[in-house]
Amino acid sequence: MFKHQDEKLSTSARGGGKETVIADGVRVEGDFVSEGDMLIEGEVTGNIETRQNLRVGETAEIHANIKAKNAVIAGKVFGNLCIEETLELVDTSQIHGDIETDRFSVALGALLNGQVIMKKNLMKSSKDEPVDPQEEFLEA
Repeated sequence: MFKHQDEKLSTSARGGGKETVIADGVRVEGDFVSEGDMLIEGEVTGNIETRQNLRVGETAEIHANIKAKNAVIAGKVFGNLCIEETLELVDTSQIHGDIETDRFSVALGALLNGQVIMKKNLMKSSKDEPVDPQEEFLEA
């Protein structure tokens, strides 16, 4: 009986196509690593990493560094974000930390206190020479 329940828990913890949910009103501390999607509506202190999608709801407050494939943020984040593909900040989001991502969308009303590094903008030019962002800015 208990062995079957343990197997369910370990499958869920590895991701296994499941979504990890931290509901509104729940406060957790620690490092979270998931292979599947994550939805956070509560409060998290620690580090968060998922190989899939992260959704942070309006009621969420996160004190953590975040790594994810894609993310949509509607709540408060105090920490750095490293998003592999696309990051979307909705109008209720508050970010206090640095961001590194390929694609970035910010809604009117979102708050961002930190630096943003767009990885695609630092790719090589057609001449196969590294692009210097400062040089491009000064030439404009």
